[in-house]
Amino acid sequence: MTNLLATAKKELEDMKYASVGKNYRTGDIRKLSAKLFKDVKDKPIEIVFSVCEELLEQLSWPLGIIAFDFAYRMKNQYDEKTFTVFEGWLERYVRGWGDCDDFCTHAFGELISQNTKLAENIIVWTKRDEFWMRRAAAVVLLPSIGKNKYNETNPLRISDILMKDEHHLVLKGYGWMLKTLSTKEPELVFEYLMKNKTVMPRVAYRYALEKMDSSKKKILMQS
Repeated sequence: MTNLLATAKKELEDMKYASVGKNYRTGDIRKLSAKLFKDVKDKPIEIVFSVCEELLEQLSWPLGIIAFDFAYRMKNQYDEKTFTVFEGWLERYVRGWGDCDDFCTHAFGELISQNTKLAENIIVWTKRDEFWMRRAAAVVLLPSIGKNKYNETNPLRISDILMKDEHHLVLKGYGWMLKTLSTKEPELVFEYLMKNKTVMPRVAYRYALEKMDSSKKKILMQS
């Protein structure tokens, strides 16, 4: 066990003791992560990622938050090899929508926004049995949409594939992606929803139209 892992565990235990009867707060864990990162911030990315891996191997929610935060803080050193590392973490250590969203809307999504051609590699996730892998295919595109790189990552291709997914969290995931895209390209998403309104599951459809202006939303809500 590295000193950092031991320190993180001790700090988390103290935090838990100080707030008996309460759950960890994500904000407090992120503050702890910022403090712990000072010990590794000048290390090569390979060293930091090995620390992240050790934290993730504990299969602990707060330690996972710290690991993904460390990974995001190394964003200036990402390269194409980083995709393989991150995909491995997604497969081995993510087991629900919370971890998926934390990882994909920060570190992994940042990687895709830096190198948009890597978006081609996420298509295979849409066919995975694990719902979080399929959700990740949509959620990981949120940062690139936010940075106006959606023409390069083609988010509508993902929603086409996931259109009738059997898991509600996957439907909500691509609905969220469409909602975010609608803040950049309202006409594009409006036309897409009109085209697919009879086939898109309601949960995805409702998420997707949330940011539309009132006139468009009224039209979309009409049966």
